[in-house]
Amino acid sequence: MNIDVVVLAAGQGSRMKSSLPKVLHPIAGKPMLGHVLDAARNFAGARMHVVIGHGAQHIRDAFGGQDDLSFAIQAEQLGTGHAVLQALPQLGNSDVTLILYGDVPLTQAKTLQALVALVDAKNMGLLTVVMNDATGYGRIVRNAEQQVVAIVEHKDASAAQREIREVNTGIMAVPTARLKQWLPALKNNNAQGEYYLTDIIAMAVADGLCVKTLHPEFAEETNGVNNRLQQAELERWHQAQLSRKLMEQGVTLLDPARIDIRGELICGRDVVIDINAVFEGRVELGDGVYVGPNCVIKNCVIGAGSEIEAYSHLEEATLANDCHVGPYARLRPGADLADKAKVGNFVEIKKSKIGKGSKVNHLSYIGDATLGSDVNVGAGTITCNYDGVNKFKTQIGDNAFIGSNSSLVAPVNIGAYATVGAGSTITKDVGDNNLAVARGKQVQIDHWQRPVKK
Repeated sequence: MNIDVVVLAAGQGSRMKSSLPKVLHPIAGKPMLGHVLDAARNFAGARMHVVIGHGAQHIRDAFGGQDDLSFAIQAEQLGTGHAVLQALPQLGNSDVTLILYGDVPLTQAKTLQALVALVDAKNMGLLTVVMNDATGYGRIVRNAEQQVVAIVEHKDASAAQREIREVNTGIMAVPTARLKQWLPALKNNNAQGEYYLTDIIAMAVADGLCVKTLHPEFAEETNGVNNRLQQAELERWHQAQLSRKLMEQGVTLLDPARIDIRGELICGRDVVIDINAVFEGRVELGDGVYVGPNCVIKNCVIGAGSEIEAYSHLEEATLANDCHVGPYARLRPGADLADKAKVGNFVEIKKSKIGKGSKVNHLSYIGDATLGSDVNVGAGTITCNYDGVNKFKTQIGDNAFIGSNSSLVAPVNIGAYATVGAGSTITKDVGDNNLAVARGKQVQIDHWQRPVKK
């Protein structure tokens, strides 16, 4: 089946009170429009058309250059039917056109697939939900045989029609040939003076088509976002669904309500995640990984048995098995830890390899460096890798010992089994098995009188 997808994203979203177009506001770290397009891409070969208006260039900048995506401009906001009409010239000879909304981000792909499956030359599909309070929503009007005959907008509805609790979500799948016939025939003789897409329901009935309805698994799949409160509510619902899936896979969440997944989180067996952890981008946690409270982990691979203690920040880092990080550690892009490496509290690692069993335990900065295995780096050590213009490398061999409060001025090589005395500033290479001490001579003055305040 050939499918065109039309996504309406031209609205201003004034209630968001933002200069950013509404459909670019995020849910789980991804623009709402991105969620909609990702769900639609589950239809192989589908062509997607996004109708834009307010903030059009921002949306083009965010989503332009995608081969399966085109844009249509709605210069005036004259209703949903008018919006879809702007995409009409781009629709091919597809079997079905699926109409979605850029501010309704969380409709499941399986829901859309079930909706499209209802459609053929004699049937169209409509997604509806039943609400306790349907104020503001278009009502689904059925005849005595319970067949859909029309949708009536709330402002145009009679008192009896306003008692109806089944409402239109706006999401529909229509035979493309029929859509091309109906859209140009829409009228704007209603309270709003707009061209309602919902009027095609009555046209479909008049032309002998059956309007088949489908309810989603969750009503929240059809929730739109018009303000910050609705955005926050949908964010928490989505995070709850992600948490549930993790726990069904065997992940231990010490509080499922206090985790944020802003991308893709892949977990092995017996993973434990403490409160307020934030995962961004693509994160992979191996078997038995523990993530402590208040950690932020972005685009990382963390090997089995590794432990990330509280308040640690990791970005684009790779950890092998049985590593230990934190608390209060920062691994920046390019940090690469081998098996059983340890990075302790208030340590920053950037673009460096920490060898097997090596330890950088306290208050240190390691940048543009390669450490061999079983290296011990004392507290307060820094690699001086930047001269204000260029970056330089530090090499430290296996089993080297770097004393506390040392400065290693790159480019410099520290040999295997070498020792650097505490407080040293090392500017020259240190050979294997050598001791290097580079510090000022201690001077002691007997009976020295401290200054006193005048």
